Amino acid sequence: MVEQEKKQVWNFSAGPCVLPKEVLQRAADEMLDWHGTGLSVMEMSHRGKAFVEIAEKTRDDLRKLLEVPDTHQIFFFAGGASMQFSAIWYNLATEG
Repeated sequence: MVEQEKKQVWNFSAGPCVLPKEVLQRAADEMLDWHGTGLSVMEMSHRGKAFVEIAEKTRDDLRKLLEVPDTHQIFFFAGGASMQFSAIWYNLATEG
């Protein structure tokens, strides 16, 4: 059987984008064993030490990258765009 050459796909739609091969390879390598924990990030407790370290580093890196002052909190939520659009309304809505 002749192996077919894989085509490079370019995604120009809104949302997810093409990632560098090095990033994808690192993610693949860490998928089954995050830094020697024996677990993938998807298997970790969100209260476990390893995951808490990931979340704290992510928050600290984002604060530094976006120059968010210490007077502001950074929150991470699941939910995607639909949840974000709802959050805008709820944050701007007045009581009643």
